[in-house]
Amino acid sequence: MTTAVARVAVTDDAAALLARLRRRHGELMFHQSGGCCDGSSPMCYPLGDFITGDADVHLGDLAVTPEDGEAFAVPVWMSRAQFEYWRHTHLTIDVVAGRGAGFSLEAPEGVRFLVRSRLLTDAEWEALGERPGR
Repeated sequence: MTTAVARVAVTDDAAALLARLRRRHGELMFHQSGGCCDGSSPMCYPLGDFITGDADVHLGDLAVTPEDGEAFAVPVWMSRAQFEYWRHTHLTIDVVAGRGAGFSLEAPEGVRFLVRSRLLTDAEWEALGERPGR
């Protein structure tokens, strides 16, 4: 039996912020473009406000279960070019104090989303059907 491996996760603090943003803006999504400056940070948008296509990779959906509401999912996308640099990592979306310079929904809150990464284990690579160094 193969265990599903998630490429993305979310911290409790980021999940709580996503729940607040969802109440205000509706369904949400993330995209990380890999551009300069804050373009390399995960940007949170209302679902559908950022159009994805063949140049993007769907990394997975964040499972968010707020204490005061119903669970929801937030899809996470990354530009294909950026993914080639990050394909060997597991990403966790977190939130820290300080404003980013992008159009992400959390900017008015005085915080910004960022990704924390770690290398995928050999077992995770195998479960993904990939080989390191590819």
